[in-house]
Order: sequence, then C-alpha cells, then structure tokens
Amino acid sequence: MIDSQTEAQEKRLYATKEEVIERMKQLAHGEEDIQRAELEHLKTAYYYLLNAERDAAQKAYIDGGGDPMQYVAQPEPTEEEFKAEYQAAKEKKREREQAMEQERKQNLSKKQEIIEKIKGFINGNDNDNGNETSVIDHYQEVKAMQEQWKEIGAVPAENATELWHSYKLVLEQYYDLLKMNFEAREYDFKKNLEAKTALCEAAEKLAEEEDVVSAFHQLQELHNQFREIGPVAKELREEIWTRFKQASTVVNKRHADHFEALHKQEEENLEKKSQLCEKVEMIATDALKTAAEWEEKAKEIIGIQAEWKTIGFAPKAMNVKIFERFRTACDQFFTAKNEFYQRMKETYAENISKKEEIVKKAQELAESIVTESAEGATLARQEWKATAEKLIQLQKDWKEIGITPRKVGEQLWTDFRAACDKFFEARNASGSTERAQQKENLEKKQGIVEKLKALVEAEVEDLNAEVQALTEEYNQIGHVPFKDKDQLFREYHDTLDILYKKIRQSRTGRRLNAFKDSLKEVSKRGENALETEKQKLQRRYNEMKQELETYENNLLFLTSSSKKGNSLIDEMNRKVEKLREELNLTKEKIKAME
Repeated sequence: MIDSQTEAQEKRLYATKEEVIERMKQLAHGEEDIQRAELEHLKTAYYYLLNAERDAAQKAYIDGGGDPMQYVAQPEPTEEEFKAEYQAAKEKKREREQAMEQERKQNLSKKQEIIEKIKGFINGNDNDNGNETSVIDHYQEVKAMQEQWKEIGAVPAENATELWHSYKLVLEQYYDLLKMNFEAREYDFKKNLEAKTALCEAAEKLAEEEDVVSAFHQLQELHNQFREIGPVAKELREEIWTRFKQASTVVNKRHADHFEALHKQEEENLEKKSQLCEKVEMIATDALKTAAEWEEKAKEIIGIQAEWKTIGFAPKAMNVKIFERFRTACDQFFTAKNEFYQRMKETYAENISKKEEIVKKAQELAESIVTESAEGATLARQEWKATAEKLIQLQKDWKEIGITPRKVGEQLWTDFRAACDKFFEARNASGSTERAQQKENLEKKQGIVEKLKALVEAEVEDLNAEVQALTEEYNQIGHVPFKDKDQLFREYHDTLDILYKKIRQSRTGRRLNAFKDSLKEVSKRGENALETEKQKLQRRYNEMKQELETYENNLLFLTSSSKKGNSLIDEMNRKVEKLREELNLTKEKIKAME
C-alpha cells in the first residue's frame, strides 16, 4: 500500500542531480519499500537535469564565442554512480518482492488453516460428541483466531477475495450456530456494530479530504479494518454494509475522477508537445541559406525548448517517446546548422585566399611602377595605362569574390585600397597636362550633375530619355581629379537614385494600372486562371524576398567606413532598393487580385 508520504516522494521535484542520487541511495540501502513509479521518476529527473546542464554548457560555450563545431560534451562523473545505485535499487526491489510473495503464500496457508479449524468447530470434528457444548467451548479460541487472522499479513491478490469470502462465511456460520449466553452474544454484536459504525463515519469524512489520492488509500485501510471486525446482528448486517459501501463509492468516484482529469491533462500535454515537435520538424527541414536565417530559426527553436519545459508530463506510455521525437528534431536542426557554418568557414577561407592573392598582385604592380617613377625613370603613358587597367581588372575580380569575415575583410580591403591609391596618386602626380584635363572633366561632369538635379523637380514628358542622354554624356567624359572622385561619384549617383526612383514610381503606377486592366482578360478565363496567376505572383514575391534578404545579409559584413569609394556597395544598395520597389509592386498586384 502506498501512503501519502510515498505519493509525495513520487511527485517530488529535484533541483540538482546530487539530490536525485542521494534519494536513490536511500532507496537502494535503506529499509523503506521501493515503488516502481518513484524509481522511474528519479531516472527521468536525473536525465532531465543532466541534459539541461549539457544544453546550458553548450549554449554558454557558443555565447562565449566558441566554435559550435569544436564543442565536445564533457562526460558526467555522477552518471555511473547514478546507474549503479539505480540497478542496486531495482535489485533490492526485486528481492523484496520475491520475499513478500513468499510471505504472502505463507500467510495464505496460515489463514487457510484458521478457516479449516473453524470449519472443524462448526462440524464438531474436534469432539466425539459433536454437541452444542463443544461449540461453546471453542468461543474464546475462535476469538483468538480472529485476532491471529488480523495479525497475519496480506495474501496473494488472486486468492484474497475468495479467501475472505470463505473466512466470512465460516465466521457467520459459527456465530449463527453458536448457542451461548444471549447477553454475551449480543454484547459482541454491539461492539462490532460500534466499531463498524465508527469506520462508516471515518469513510464518510474522507469525502471532505482535499488529497484525493490519500483519501483513497485511507479508505483501503478502512476496508481492511472493516473485514477484520466480526459480524453484527443479522438484521443489521445489510444496513451497516450498505452505509459503508455508499461512503466508499463517494471516495472511489472522486479518486476515479481525479485520475481521469489527470489523464486528460496528460493527453493535452501530449498534444501540446506533439505540436512543438511538428514546429521543430518543419524548421529543421527548411532550406535556410544565410547566417541570419539560421540564427533566427535557432532562436525560435530555443524559445520552443523553453516552452517545452513549461508543459507537464505526457501519458507514461508516450512520455519518453515524445521527448525522443522532440530531441531528434532539435538535434537534426543544430547538426545542420553546424554543417552550414562549417561550409561557410570553408567559403570564407577560400575567399580570403583569393583576396590575399589580389592584394599581393596590386601591391606588386603599384610598387613596381611607383618605384621606377621615383627613381627618375620616364614612363610612357601606355605603361601607366596598362598598369591602371590591370588594377581596374583586379578591382573587378575583387567584386566577384564572395564575402569574408568582417575584421579580416576590412583589413584586406584597406591593404588593397592602399595599393590602388598609391598607384593612382603617383599616376596623377606624373603629368600636369593630365591634371588639367581631369579638372576640365570635373567641371563638365559637375555641370551634368546640376542638369540632373534640375530634372528632379521638373515635369518632363520623357524623363527616362532625358536622364539616359545625360548619363551617356557623363560616361563619355574622362577621369576627374582623384581627390574629387568620391564626392562627385556620390553626388552623381545619389541624384540618379532619386531620378530612377521617380522614373520607377511613374513606371510602377503605369505597370500596376496595366496589370489591373489585364486582370479583366484573365478573369474571363475563370476563377482557376485568377488563382493560378495569383500563385505565380506569390512565388515570385517569395523569391524576391529571399534575394533581398541575401543582399541585406551580405551588407551586414561591411561597415560604413568600408563603403567609402566602393562602387560595389553602392550598386548593391541600388539593387536592394530596386528589389524593394519590385516587392511593393508585386504586393500591390496581389492585393488587386484579392
């Protein structure tokens, strides 16, 4: 029988693994009975705490800047101790159960002997005369046997009911046959009635007990006591038993309702955990392409793991299975995430190697020609031009290479830019005629920029043609002084960005109106045609959104200082802006269809 204290142990929450091990030692080496439920509860609690510590250690390692691929979980020194104590407790429980079963069999034999002796008294087998006097003479002996019966422990469950009915039957037969002093007989019935009435009252009070499980176990003890008490007057037997049974029904119903509610809650917990498993499984199968996407999904899964911990146990048969499903899905995601970062590291290493090679070539080109110029050598314009073309080609090659880690990338860019600046500054200083031409080019280009600025506020019928003509004129003009190049470049492209935005807005409005007009023709083909067109737009919208996220993620690796004079970055920003406008147009088209 499980008392309320044992119930509390089975539901106890443990804060540390050491507490779990200490409790397991108490069970393995102490004297108290071991319950299977508590053993499994301790096992679950220990591995729950162990897994939580390992997860926390891995998270702390990663948060501290550690490489996720280099992380190795440390062995837990207490795990072998826990396993040993767990096996010792199970062995102790098995041995105790065997001993208890043997004891129950012995108790069965003892109680069967008592029944047979009472039967002998009833049938007069112990007396040659077999008369009433022999029955009366055994009254005290029967009373002693009743006390002995109470002291004998439990019997095997499969024999308990039949044994009790046999015992109850022979006792009732004995007392029915007993011809003794009426007052003594009535006194015995009265005492039994008082005792059984007290048990009825105690059973009725259990309906008010807050702890339903404890009330149920207390009722079992009252039933044992009720069985051990002798009979009452024949005319009161049914009445007193009915009262006790009715009180028992109330307690048993509360007990059944309690476990039904508990089972319902566990089923709800299983449903909640199944939904979390589905979420993680869906995330684990997503085709993630950028570090930002992986980090976003990792945070989402960590949030789901935190939510998991707030949900109680699932049904016992499914509790371990659902946890294994959840754990497998999480492991699948984080394994894929580690593989992604490993591939990214390899790509970074390859890109770094390519950029280092470009830096080396640029430095060699700049150093070679600048050294010759410094030593007084007269360099032909073709030599300057050939070297400049090589450096320009290296700049183009640089743009084709993917991203690198920010710190390393900035240093490589600084070295590359320094080599280019060194050459172009030397080239600019090599001829005053060329500088004069560059100054004249500057004035021409500044004049074109002013014309472009005037178009920003002007209403022009064919703005695109005007802008195109001016940009072609601008591009035909040669180089400008190096010190003015960046400012002129920004001013020119900033103005173009505004004009192109104005052109796109006008074009977007026309395209949207044309699209709306085309919907009339599509709608004539039926509702399925509209739905097909809408799905195509939605797919295109998702593709552009993913492309936009890729550009934005790449831009995160570059600081504002690294953008100075970097036409690639400006071009990426223009592509981002254009993608955003295309996204908005597609979104408006979808809205128009809806």
